[in-house]
Order: sequence, then C-alpha cells, then structure tokens
Amino acid sequence: MSMDFTISDTIAGYVTDFDSGEGRFGLRTSDGRLFQVHLTPTTSARFTRNLGEAYQDATRAMPQLLALPRQFLHVYGTFYPDHDRRLSAQWIVFAGDGPGNFRDEAPDWWINQARSIGRSYLAWQFGYPSQVIDYRNYRTFLHLAGTKKGDYLQETDTISRLVYGMAAAYLMTGEDPFLEAAEKGTEYLREHMRFYDKDEDLIYWYHGIKVEGEKEHKLLTSEFGDDLESIPMYEQIYALAGPVHTYRITGDPRILSDAERTIDLFEKYYGDSRGGGYFSHIDQELELGRRPCTGIPHQPLPGDRRETSRRIPRADV
Repeated sequence: MSMDFTISDTIAGYVTDFDSGEGRFGLRTSDGRLFQVHLTPTTSARFTRNLGEAYQDATRAMPQLLALPRQFLHVYGTFYPDHDRRLSAQWIVFAGDGPGNFRDEAPDWWINQARSIGRSYLAWQFGYPSQVIDYRNYRTFLHLAGTKKGDYLQETDTISRLVYGMAAAYLMTGEDPFLEAAEKGTEYLREHMRFYDKDEDLIYWYHGIKVEGEKEHKLLTSEFGDDLESIPMYEQIYALAGPVHTYRITGDPRILSDAERTIDLFEKYYGDSRGGGYFSHIDQELELGRRPCTGIPHQPLPGDRRETSRRIPRADV
C-alpha cells in the first residue's frame, strides 16, 4: 500500500502489540494485513453500543484495553503520504472489554435492537402509542423531520417488509403492539393490495395504491425504473413475506390460502415449462376491456432458451 495523497478511513482488526511509550499499536486485519496505528493527544475511544443506549466512553481505559493482545476494535483515522500502512487514529471503537468479548453477542443484544427499531417505526409511521396503529397513515417515504405531506404512494412490498419486521419483533420480544401492527398490516394488505381472480382461482398483488385526498388508485404494474409497466415476480414474493411471517404466529388460514393461490400464479404464469425455472417478469399489454399480460423474459440473454410467451386474462383494475 503506497500513497501520494492523504486519505481518512476506518479499518478493523486485532491488536498485535502495544507500545505505551511511543503511543502506537499494531493492528492485523482479518485478511492478514498489518497496520501501525499511532495515537494522538486527541484520540478518543468508546465501546460498541446498541440502539437506545447512551454513549459509553472508553478513552481513559484505552491503554489497558490496547495492552490486551487480540483485542478486536475499529479505528478511524488518517493515512498520510510516505507513511506506508501507518494510521493516525482519531477515534477507536472497542467491541468489548477484552479479547473475545463482543457486546453484540450478549443474549439480549438483538432483542433490544429489535425492540428499539420496532418502537421507532410505530412512532414514526403511526404516532403510537398516543395514536392507534392505522395503515391508512403509512407512508413509503418519510421526510427527514418525520413529517407527512399531501398525496402519497403506498407500495405493497415496503408495507409487507414492515409487517415482516413487526412479526419478527413480536417473536423476539413478545410485546403485543408488534403483533397488533403485524396483524393490522396483513389485513390492510389483504383489503387494499390483493386481487382474487375468481375465474382462475388465483391471487396476485398490486404494486401499490396512490392516495390522492380521499381517492385511492390501485397500481397493478411496477413504478420502478427497471420494472416499469411490468409485474415483477419479486414484488409478488415480497407481498407474501410479511403475512407469511405473521402466519407463523397466528395460524390464520386466510393467509395460508393467499400464499397458496399466489404460488399457483407463479406456477401457471411465471413458470417456464420449456427452459425450466421462472420468468422474472410478466409484461402488461394495455388493451380495452380485459387486459392480458404477456409472460416474457424481462431482459433475455443471448442464446437463452426462455422465449415462450403466455397471456394472463384478468379483470379490469
């Protein structure tokens, strides 16, 4: 590693040696590279902290912690020209209070993190606990200050992922508000984002709904640039993620029925009987009356055998 310019970066590794007199220590990364890290009068240190925890300073304990071989840490600092693999440290984060000790391996670390994230989303999206959990107030995007303005688009896949997270938070913490959010979100998806084709006995999911005042406009095809005006299979899969995770808790037979009929959709219209596997997208042909969809490879590769096409009859949106 040779540089003729100054760069700041973060590296992680294990302490190999510490010279308190010179104020430096060796750091070996997981891929075997060795760096010399030099402390300055302003170098600070802290311990890894979880979401919701207060700052945990380790600056005064830094010499004792660095004296422990194989202490794992992250260090941020500056590399200067003509000092090969020498880092001037600005701050250090210790993974724990000794070699082999990692705070994120504590039994309640991930439980507390899930609780913190879940409570934050309940507050940001729904104003909970001062307000009830109502997915009509859900926004795909929140402003930096957490405000919500005007018309908006609710995307099926992002709601489903939130539902998945709430179900996971309930499984980890046992706190009822997370289960309530998962169940209400699942019901909202079923009522607003799901279409049941009675003729085909299949279920597919809208890309989302655009809310303009009191009006709700359903969007079947994707609004994303790479998937524009098609029905991507991954969006249909995402639609199932949250409800299926909720099903693991509640055993609601309606969720199982939705999942089975969506999988039937995959087999019938995304499946490639000639080349094997599945198409990633089916593309909508905008016609009056019934609007068929043609299943074609979204971006066919040269020599790809998947050149079949098919049509999905469906009711008007």
